[in-house]
Formats: sequence, C-alpha cells, structure tokens
Amino acid sequence: MSKRAYFGTDGIRGQANRHPMTAEVALRVGMAAGKLFMSKDDRRHLVVIGKDTRLSGYMIEPALVAGFTSVGMDVRLFGPLPTPGVAMMTRSLRADLGVMISASHNHFADNGIKLFGPDGYKLSDEQELGIEALMDQGLQEGLAPPDKLGRVQRIDDSQARYVEIAKATFPKGLSLAGMRVVIDCANGAAYKVAPEALYELGAEVIRVGVSPNGFNINEECGSTHPLAMSKMVKEYRADIGIALDGDADRLVICDEKGQVVDGDQIMAIIADSFAKGDKLRGGGVVATVMSNLGLERYLADRQLRLERTAVGDRYVMARMREGGFNLGGEQSGHLILSDLSTTGDGLIAALQVLAVLKECDKPMSALARQFEPVPQLLENVRFSSGKPLEDAQVKQAIADAEARLNGSGRLVIRPSGTEPLIRIMAEGDDAKLVSQVVREIAGAVKKAAA
Repeated sequence: MSKRAYFGTDGIRGQANRHPMTAEVALRVGMAAGKLFMSKDDRRHLVVIGKDTRLSGYMIEPALVAGFTSVGMDVRLFGPLPTPGVAMMTRSLRADLGVMISASHNHFADNGIKLFGPDGYKLSDEQELGIEALMDQGLQEGLAPPDKLGRVQRIDDSQARYVEIAKATFPKGLSLAGMRVVIDCANGAAYKVAPEALYELGAEVIRVGVSPNGFNINEECGSTHPLAMSKMVKEYRADIGIALDGDADRLVICDEKGQVVDGDQIMAIIADSFAKGDKLRGGGVVATVMSNLGLERYLADRQLRLERTAVGDRYVMARMREGGFNLGGEQSGHLILSDLSTTGDGLIAALQVLAVLKECDKPMSALARQFEPVPQLLENVRFSSGKPLEDAQVKQAIADAEARLNGSGRLVIRPSGTEPLIRIMAEGDDAKLVSQVVREIAGAVKKAAA
C-alpha cells in the first residue's frame, strides 16, 4: 500500500490547528473528496456533516463546507451527532458522502475527520489514497462555476431521527420500565440522544457527562474514564452503567456493583444471545488481535470461532462483510452489529445488552463475566521521533519474548494509528511471565526511543 500522508487507521486525526488538523487541510479534504465522489451526471450531489462537541469543530466544519460547496456539492449539517448516526443518515438521505468531525476518545485539543461512502461504510484504503492524491494536486481544476456552487442547509431533526433509529433496534414488546440506568455521554456527541432514547424506552435515566462546553469532552468521564459511571451506579443503586466515548461509537458497561465490563465480555454476552436465538451469522465473531484469549476459548466451547483482524473497527467491519458475520468488535468497546448499523455504535450495542438483561431477569453482575480472561497486560510507550520497532535490541527482546511464551500465550506489538505510541500487549496463562515480557520489551523500546 502507498504511504499515507494524511489518513491513519481512523480517518485524519491530530491536534487542532496543527498539521494535519488545520482549516486548510479540511478545505482540501472537502474539495478532493467532493471531486472524487461526484459522479458525472447532472443531478445535485450531497454531503452530510456531523460533529462532536469540541471547540475546534467550529473551525473544521466551515472549512469542509467551503471545500465541498466550491466543487458544487450541496451540504447538510447535523450539528452534534454520534458517528454511527452520521453513517446511517448518509445512507438514509441518499448522500454521496458522509463526514464526521471527531477525534473519538481523544482529549479536546485533538480533532479528526472520518469519511463514509454512500452505503454508510467507512471508506476503503484505496478511496482514502485517492483523496490524498487529489489533495496534493492543484485544486484549481474542477471548481464549480458561480451558478453551480453548492448550497448549505442545517437539518434540525437529525438527533430525533437517530433516536428513532436506535429505539427501533430494541426488541418489540420489551420495555426498560423498572430499570435504573446510568448513562455517561462523555460530554460528547451523544449528550442529548442517548439519555433520550433510554428514557423513551422506559428506563429511569441518571445522566452523566451531558454538559459539553467545548473543552470537557472525555475529561474524567466516558468510556476511557469508567470510574465516573461506576461511582454514580453505586450512589444511585442503578441496575447498570453505560459509558460512551466522545463520538459514541464505543462503550463500556458496569454492573450494579460498579464492576467494569469490557468489550470482549460484551461481545460474549451478545454472541451467546444471538446464537441461542439463531441470529448469529458467519459461525462466530470477528475481533482484533487485542481481544483476550479467554474470549476465543469461550466461543470455541460453543462451537463458534473468533476471527482476528488488525486493530481498527474498519478492519473488523471489512472482515465481517467478507465472511458474512453480523457481530464483531474490539476489546476497547467498539461493537459492530452489522444487521443494525454500518459502523460501531455504543448506544445500539448497549440496547442489545439491556435486552438480554431484561429477558434473563438476572442482575448485570450475573451476566458480566461470561468467561475468565487470560492474564493480559498492555503497556503504551510514548516516543517523540524515529522508529523504535526497527531497533535491533527491540527486535531481539520481541524474539526472546515470543520464544518464552511459546504457544501458551500471545504477543502483539504495534504502533498506534492515532498517537505517537508503541502498544505492547502480552497474554498467557502465566501472569508472572506475561508481566516480565511486557516489562522487558517496554524497557527496550524506551531505550531505543530515548
């Protein structure tokens, strides 16, 4: 694959007002993507744009709008809306392209641009490279004449539309009446829609992280800081806690005791429910190399398989589409239910867990641990420059670790696609050995990165 200049594992991402997350780059994305996705017929072409609650959204959005309208594309603006809502609405409004302005679970100072095709799926690597090629060419070619510039309109009911779509995924005839639910929206894109959907389905809703101010997205709240949710669950004696991230495409859950349930356990809950209801397709579940070996063994006990992909929900979705699977996800809480959504959707995944909880009539703590996780340790090592993984001592430390784990565990070492980090993960039945190998590799990486 060609070297990517702008796109990472999940769109373009970086610190706001620093390359590549500048107004100029956003303008170029709009112009290039607009040209690539405008077919040669005479009809009006449409792009839809949603965003989360970051201050920099006010800079990125108009720059994208200027780019798209300059090549003759009409624009519909949703305002704050979860990433999966933008994906769904791209398809339902018959748009040529969908754009989400968000840096997901990152700090407010970052922002990002994610693109969806007319089918509501994230763009392929080839399409992203096509956009990059156009961005770096002279963009004066193909500009619309003055009478063919795009028009812009705000869609005021986008949030209400998404609430209805999400509610429709909850089983008919089932209600959340009598259930007390804590929902932490990370002061992000779902701050209105998620509590609304839960309330309209009958739950008593305790809201956390629903006061965005441009700076507090993901700050000490949401799926990356589940303590806020756990605390509220215990304080209000709730039945379950749900924490979304800044753009609401991932979630973590906690039980009534405040114990956190990760994406692997949530996949196991939904896989078991789907399999029993004869709704699981593909003969198993798709997850990434980071998912726990315990999940793989749990599925194997039920004659189901775990297919692993590279990290990134777009790779999970690509494998799901290839193999006819309808359930996949990541340990971090990206859950993809492809019968219901074209991308990870924290709210819709949470509704499936709530349905299982309601039907089995047990406390969440009885569901929370479907399998015993194999000891797993993840350490992130930050680096400022260079390529630490190409260092000879780092390579040797990795080879030694693999020899020592020798079939009784797994090792996954990879650079983050969104931050300057090396992620070092090991798992195996021997917790002490796992800890040792991670420590040794991390030490070698830090030395190489110094």
